[in-house]
Amino acid sequence: MEAKTIQTKINKQRKFLEATPVIPIKKRKEALRKLRDNLKKMTPEISAALQADLGKCATESYMTEIGLVLGEISYMLKHLHGLAKKKCVYTPISNFPAKSFVMPSAYGVVLVISPWNYPVLLALSPLVDAIAAGNTVILKPSSNSVNVSKVLTKLISSSFEEGHATTILCNSKVDGDTLLEQEYDYIFYTGSTRVGQLVMEKAAKHFTPVTLEMGGKSPCIVDETANLKLAAKRIVFGKLLNAGQTCVAPDYVYCHESVKDKLIQEISCEIVRQYTIDPISNKNFPKIINERQYNGLKNLLQNGKVVFGGKFDDDQRKIEPTILSSTFKSEEMKYEIFGPILPVVTFKNLQEVVKNLRSLPKPLALYIFSNKKQNQDFVLTSCQFGGGCVNDTIMHIANNHFGFGGLKQSGIGAYHGKVGFQTFSHQKSVVKKPNWIDLPLRYQPFNKIKNWLIKLFLK
Repeated sequence: MEAKTIQTKINKQRKFLEATPVIPIKKRKEALRKLRDNLKKMTPEISAALQADLGKCATESYMTEIGLVLGEISYMLKHLHGLAKKKCVYTPISNFPAKSFVMPSAYGVVLVISPWNYPVLLALSPLVDAIAAGNTVILKPSSNSVNVSKVLTKLISSSFEEGHATTILCNSKVDGDTLLEQEYDYIFYTGSTRVGQLVMEKAAKHFTPVTLEMGGKSPCIVDETANLKLAAKRIVFGKLLNAGQTCVAPDYVYCHESVKDKLIQEISCEIVRQYTIDPISNKNFPKIINERQYNGLKNLLQNGKVVFGGKFDDDQRKIEPTILSSTFKSEEMKYEIFGPILPVVTFKNLQEVVKNLRSLPKPLALYIFSNKKQNQDFVLTSCQFGGGCVNDTIMHIANNHFGFGGLKQSGIGAYHGKVGFQTFSHQKSVVKKPNWIDLPLRYQPFNKIKNWLIKLFLK
């Protein structure tokens, strides 16, 4: 794609904002309603595209992508008036007489770069937040999820004026580099840490603020007090959604040495219960997105110690849910797995767990299964991570009443619901003074009385 084409789209959005510097809330809501209606209408088409790209069944596609986007739209339609209002704050006596308030203001042209693993959710959810906050959006879907990207282009073009929201399809690294060379008012990126560094570097040239949603090796801690049967069920659910191609999936299980064998047995039984004895033949079990990802995962099977599963199918690009007996020195523990392979490592006490986790890059998610509140609190307060669950996995991303995001290597910033609106809004701080009185305290010349009063008020 030529730089001229990209710049043309950006210019259309700048002209859109010139004509309407503050997009009315009514217009934002109309656009979100139209997006919601078209999303519902196109659900079968979107599901078919997700099936073609990732092998997702219709139920999983709705539960983990379409339904969550509809929920985000519903939240914004319900709360937008309140979120967009200016908020009065306390005015100190040193500013008397005055009123102080914070007013949210849209950044302008927002670039949203979405990944291939949840190509609908992670494209449309930030788009919804950005539109609600009064921005225009240029959406770049992933080139790996080809079918979904085409459907998203159709969805966006039928739901918005091009100056309000549009898509750009980049099919090469050169296209991607060209896209990032342009100037935007905000960039929202979801994907790998490596590319996230590049996005941040490019954004810095224009002092463009960014939100980066990345990933990492999210641990799933299971102590000796946990309900192992229920833990296994919820671990399998979180790990095998989208065949493990989920940024907040439990990357590995970190369990107490006394429960390792029993936990592996329960997880093995739960895999069979949820996906049958032959998951590769199960039409509801997704495939790996492309050959590169697939071959990388196959190599881990050959390096790791398989205790359950381990089969694969080259024609379907499917890998059977697999459990590995591992240590922190194992190959599979060196980087994020992003597939249906679950290493299990052990610990002797929680002090050891916290010490190890604090020495590692900060993960996007952390999960702890324990029936002991003291253990739960110790891990939650001592470890640094983006978000997580106690006695569950994944489900924190489905709550749009708090933010979702990482920290340091796993991300910068957050979104969803109110936090998403704030992410895409600059919070203007304003002091409003009347003209009917002007206290002389702050003006020269100073004297002993002014000095005394200043010290009285400012302390």
